[in-house]
Amino acid sequence: MSDAATRDRAVPNLPSSDLDATEEFYVRLGFTRSFRDDGWMILRRGDVQLEFFPWPGLDPATSASRCTVRVADVDELAAAVVAAGVPVAEAGFPRLHEVRPREWGLRAGHLVDPDGNLLTLIEERPRGVGTDDPVGDAAGEPVGRPGRTLDP
Repeated sequence: MSDAATRDRAVPNLPSSDLDATEEFYVRLGFTRSFRDDGWMILRRGDVQLEFFPWPGLDPATSASRCTVRVADVDELAAAVVAAGVPVAEAGFPRLHEVRPREWGLRAGHLVDPDGNLLTLIEERPRGVGTDDPVGDAAGEPVGRPGRTLDP
C-alpha cells in the first residue's frame, strides 16, 4: 500500500446551528479544535475527526445528519460523554443512548448532539477478530451495521 493510500479517509461533515456552541459541547467530550474559520470547523479526539459547517436555524428535531464513530474503547468514550453532563435518555438534545451489545454483533451506543446530529458509537473489533467489514463476515452475517434511525 502506498503512503498516499494510508492517508486516504472519509470524514463526516455535520451541520451546526452555532459553531461556538458546537465547539464548546465537543470540547467537553475531549475534542480539540484543529481548524476554525467562519465557514468551517474541524474537531479531533485522538484519530476521530468531525467537521462542522454553519447551518443557522437548524432544528434538531428535524435533523437527519448522522455518522458512525468507530473506536477501540466505546465505554471510555461513553463515560466521557456522561462525565460532560450528557444524560442517558431516550429523548431530548443532547442525549446518549447507552452502549450495549447490538443484534448485529458489536457493542454500540448513540450520541445525539445539541443540533440533532446522530453519532453511532461502535466498539471496533480488534484486527484478526471477526472482520473489519461493516457489512458482513465470511458467512454473510451482519457484524457492524448500525440499526434504524432514532426518534428525536
